[in-house]
Amino acid sequence: MRRVVPQPFPAESCLVEPAEFGRAVRAARTESGLTIEQAARGLGIAKQTLSDLEQGAPTVSLGTALHAAAQLGVALFMVPAARRELMRRQLQTNVDGA
Repeated sequence: MRRVVPQPFPAESCLVEPAEFGRAVRAARTESGLTIEQAARGLGIAKQTLSDLEQGAPTVSLGTALHAAAQLGVALFMVPAARRELMRRQLQTNVDGA
C-alpha cells in the first residue's frame, strides 16, 4: 500500500488562486491518510479530476470543488470584500490564541 505523506495546509487564509484551494484540498486529504485513489473513489469522482483540483486546474467545476472540500473537511467562508481584512485578523487571532 502506498504511504501518504501529509502536506501542510496553506498559511494564507485568503483564497485568491485555484492553486491555493488545491493545496488546501490536498492537505486535508493527506492529513486524513487517504491516497488520491481512495479519496476520488469516496467522492465519486475520477482520480484525474481530484488530481486536477489539487493542482489548481481551473477546469474543475465549482460544484465538484465545493463537494470535495466539504467532504474532506476544508471549511470555506464568505465575507464582503470590505470586511475581509477584519475577518482574516479575527480568524488568525483565534488560530494563534487557540
